[in-house]
Amino acid sequence: MANMLEINDIHVYYGAIHAIKGISLTVGEGEIVTLIGANGAGKSTTLRTISGLLKPKEGTINFMGEPISGMPAQDIVKLGISQVPEGRRIFANMTVLENLELGAYIRKDKDGIEADMKKVFERFPRLEERIGQAAGTLSGGEQQMLAMGRALMSRPKLLLLDEPSMGLAPLFIKEIFSIIVDINKAGTTVLLVEQNANMALSIANRAYVLETGRITISGDAKKLAASEDIRKAYLGG
Repeated sequence: MANMLEINDIHVYYGAIHAIKGISLTVGEGEIVTLIGANGAGKSTTLRTISGLLKPKEGTINFMGEPISGMPAQDIVKLGISQVPEGRRIFANMTVLENLELGAYIRKDKDGIEADMKKVFERFPRLEERIGQAAGTLSGGEQQMLAMGRALMSRPKLLLLDEPSMGLAPLFIKEIFSIIVDINKAGTTVLLVEQNANMALSIANRAYVLETGRITISGDAKKLAASEDIRKAYLGG
């Protein structure tokens, strides 16, 4: 399996804070890979660096064999990386439809956009029911679906998901995770950052554990889910 994403020894700073201290990881084509770890471990920082919102001070990031570290964020989207940010960040005053159209802003293929819009509504029927509603009036779970639908409208090869379960009711969390599996089965590679380690490990192929800016453990997700140390540290017992 070819590596779609390769991160080699990146160091990232927020001002004087050394947030990422030389991490390396790979995401193979077709995989779901998850990054788990406590709050403040550097998970979101890693995603923001991949999507071009932060620049690494050292190290390299390659996507489909091309170097992307230091490239402007909008160019990275054009290459096929789309991020669903933490806290969803939908445009609250715009309608559901307008939010989804914004997801396709880099595309010119009208027929393709229409077909993908249809796919989004098949996957998230609730969004179609609320198509003309202001996005800010949706529930938390529906806003998460909208954020995911919007990201899919750019037809990404790699979908970066930052804490998709945050603040959602358990029922919605189950639904969001089964949708992530569907999206992956339909051909999109997924890199998932998630506080809910149990859920993340249950759907991922491989996992990396981040602790204060360093990767401490990595491996097969099912094996990590069964490991005593991981259970104690991240899975509540």
